[in-house]
Amino acid sequence: MARSRRTLHITSETPSESSASTSPERAGYDDTDFFMAQANDSQSSIGVSTFREMTVSPSTEREHRLSPVSRLPPELLITIFSKLGSTTDLKNCMLVSKSWARNSVDLLWHRPLCNDWKHLLNVVASVRKTDGFFAYYDLVKRLNLSQIHDQISDGTLQPFIHCKRIERLTLTNCKRLTDSGVSDLIRGNRSLLALDISFLESVTDHTLLTVADNCVRLQGLNITGCRKVTDDSLVPVSENCRHIKRLKLNECSQVTDQAILAFAHNCPSMLEIDLHGCKLITGPSVTALISRSRHLRELRLGHCSFVTDQAFLELPRNVTYDSLRILDLTACDQLTDAALDRIISVAPRLRNLVLAKCRLITDRAVQSITKLGKNLHYAHLGHCQQITDNAVIQLVKLCSRIRYIDLACCHRLTDASVQQLATLPKLRRIGLVKCQAITDRSILALAKAKLGPHGQIIGTSSLERVHLSYCVHLTLQGIHALLNQCPRLTHLSLTGVQAFLREDLTAFCREAPLEFNDHQREVFCVFSGVGVNKLRNFLNQASLQYDTEGTMYDDGDGDGDGDADLEEEADEQHVAGLMHATGLGGDDDEMDEEGEGGDDSQDGVEHDG
Repeated sequence: MARSRRTLHITSETPSESSASTSPERAGYDDTDFFMAQANDSQSSIGVSTFREMTVSPSTEREHRLSPVSRLPPELLITIFSKLGSTTDLKNCMLVSKSWARNSVDLLWHRPLCNDWKHLLNVVASVRKTDGFFAYYDLVKRLNLSQIHDQISDGTLQPFIHCKRIERLTLTNCKRLTDSGVSDLIRGNRSLLALDISFLESVTDHTLLTVADNCVRLQGLNITGCRKVTDDSLVPVSENCRHIKRLKLNECSQVTDQAILAFAHNCPSMLEIDLHGCKLITGPSVTALISRSRHLRELRLGHCSFVTDQAFLELPRNVTYDSLRILDLTACDQLTDAALDRIISVAPRLRNLVLAKCRLITDRAVQSITKLGKNLHYAHLGHCQQITDNAVIQLVKLCSRIRYIDLACCHRLTDASVQQLATLPKLRRIGLVKCQAITDRSILALAKAKLGPHGQIIGTSSLERVHLSYCVHLTLQGIHALLNQCPRLTHLSLTGVQAFLREDLTAFCREAPLEFNDHQREVFCVFSGVGVNKLRNFLNQASLQYDTEGTMYDDGDGDGDGDADLEEEADEQHVAGLMHATGLGGDDDEMDEEGEGGDDSQDGVEHDG
């Protein structure tokens, strides 16, 4: 006779279970930013209703217990099950036996799939069960509701208030949530490691004080866009959550030096901090962050316009911060060459350096940057209008591993700079928007095959994205060569380039962003993805038709110098009209004609403004 089944509640005291936690830990958590995870970190799991629905016959149970696999220890079973890539396979494993169910249920339930309303309802139904074989509310370790953010309200979170072992909670863009719903979910949770409530505009200090009172193990906090949060709650968070390693306070406009100094003094393990748009931040808090956070790897201070040279000049002497890899100083427009010289001396292993719109820096600052040598992979110098060819040429010669570089609006640069940039063997992305002095010579240099030290060809071009908008002297000939010699090219922007504002070519362009006005739409010309391939094929086919007649690029005889002078003058008049029409006439104006704010927006070369 089959034995009656009894409810099994798996707890840490369960005998004969593994001494190790059955909750799969993320490998190398300390080295992976949970904010930069996949679009939906819940995709690998499903919600099952109840174990009572998964009936296993007594004979099958007895037969399984006699098999060799039944003697495997729980640790080994969990390791084997964790290698399964399909949630269906995991569910089938749960159907084999109670032993297999106990050792696979955690893997299936540690991050329940909530990517649509139907799946969420299934998960909620299981979590609410009081007579199931497993306490499902204790198995949920990661909860991500960001994919259905527009449907999430305080009431939606109520079924999860008993899930007190959640380690990672992601509520990005769930703008209907208030302090009440979020605080109830967090209260009593001593396991929380990572919390993302970015763009919850209704959240106030109340929620952050709840975090401070409960989440002593917290390591990552993202409150980007929570504009109502102030120092009054962030200081207690820094005092009670001393294990914080990753902190994102973007656009938290009420945050001041008081909060940042508190984090600098209380959280010595800080690895990454993002203060973009925290416009009240000044030099002393930046100095404290760098000097006290000896393991700091990423520091972003974009648009912190009160930060001056003193923030870096007052760093301790004879101390280097070798861990610092990424420094973003976008629009810190009071910084000068002196600051850059000090930065490079104390952070000699910087890999990514963003100086966009630091308009006071000159060739001297670039000369300091060259000391980074092969460590430098990414350089954004857009709108640094005092930079000349000499600086760029030296930068390329001494920093030969640059992969991404943006020199938008550096109007003093000529073909000499781009020809040197073309020698970089690993260059993937280059931004030259509004560098109006460059010509087809630059483009042909970028298209030219890379040569080794002995003149041998070392492979095809690695270029993937090229931004050439408002480079008005470019012609079809140069771009055609670039397309054919750069097989990896997936993005090409040519907005405002007259040679490409033709219906037969713009047919392959992306659609202009909806917010653009009529004038902006008329000059918009961006080829992306399949559009690049279609443009390449079209130009190749067109060139075949002209083989017997000359060249597809001839617009006329064009033999006289007078004609060339008239053509150049017409080009200058045309670009002036384009700039006026699109609002780009002034030095301070910028337009992202691609509308790519959400497409890899951390890469400066993505923005063609």
